Amino acid sequence: MAISKVTTASITDADITTAKLAYDAAPFRNIVINGDMSIAQRGTSATGLTNGSSGYHTVDRFHFGEGGSPSAVFTMSQSTDVPTGQGFATSLKMDCTTAQGALSASDIMRISTAFEGQNLQYLKKGTSSAESLTLSFWVKSNKTGTYTMRIEDNDNARMICKSYTISSADTWEKKTITFDGDTTGTIDNDNGGGMTMRFNLFAGTNYDTGTLQTTWGSRTDANSAVGQVNLADSTSNEWYITGVQLEAGTSASDFEFLPYDVNLQRCERYCSTLASGLQSLGIGFQNATDSMYFPQKLKQTMRATPSLNQVTGTDYYAFIKSGGTDNFNSITLIGAYSNERYIEIANVSDISGTAGDSGFIRANNSSVLVLLEAEL
Repeated sequence: MAISKVTTASITDADITTAKLAYDAAPFRNIVINGDMSIAQRGTSATGLTNGSSGYHTVDRFHFGEGGSPSAVFTMSQSTDVPTGQGFATSLKMDCTTAQGALSASDIMRISTAFEGQNLQYLKKGTSSAESLTLSFWVKSNKTGTYTMRIEDNDNARMICKSYTISSADTWEKKTITFDGDTTGTIDNDNGGGMTMRFNLFAGTNYDTGTLQTTWGSRTDANSAVGQVNLADSTSNEWYITGVQLEAGTSASDFEFLPYDVNLQRCERYCSTLASGLQSLGIGFQNATDSMYFPQKLKQTMRATPSLNQVTGTDYYAFIKSGGTDNFNSITLIGAYSNERYIEIANVSDISGTAGDSGFIRANNSSVLVLLEAEL
């Protein structure tokens, strides 16, 4: 009987691709947190955003910013309008509700997201081996034309800018932009904001009279928004974005979808919800006749010592104990320890009873929102 010879084929690196693997071969490659806009701990809509409204309002990790004294007013919201068949469920929407046709020189409005320096060390910025960065995202607007955005090195006051074009009105379009690596200026290895990425919505002449700075260099405002359309020139104007991914290298990979709980945990490093609506805040005790304490274990170690942000109102909170219920209007943060994941909260008004009384604290109104914030 003839014996067949069995041969084996050699498998080379080129034969193995990420697409052929049953797992993500490069997890957490997206520098952007919440790029699919799925987490919105502060709420799904914020109206009346204009001069003086800079801050985090809806979608986590995406900041509404303005400069100068713009009269334009926007609503920022988490939208369910998304590109078809791409796996996204939500987007960030900016809707102009009060128009501003003529911009003052210093007027600017933008959406930004910032990154901790200690999360960027692998980019090798400031060395001869500095990594390129590739940004990809989906965008939609009725206002076609040229839009601008920039990446800033906050530690060294440097920036690089790029433009993209919305070609078809009211149509989701995918954009991919590559930025060269920067061999100048290392990023501090700490929990500060090493880099910020900004998407411009409109910009006055202080920002668009130079030449768009498409290579890394010292930050020069006049070179940062050259050619930018004015999204505020009509109340019909809207701008949507989702699938924002920034990664090392010169090509864009498919968007990295994270499980909802993982995405939420990453957001909670910067913003953590203690109560939203009619919820319990925790168990506490009276340390005196007119004050009480209740410790809270943080869900995640926060970026820095957090501050308290709350919605307040008459009898919005209640301390329920064996001797009855005390209603009160607000709470006060008296201690916070980001590394120990522990806080203390006390209230010194509207409380009666005896020191040592124990009970639990709850939100007494559906409008209550209590947040701990350690944003960049």
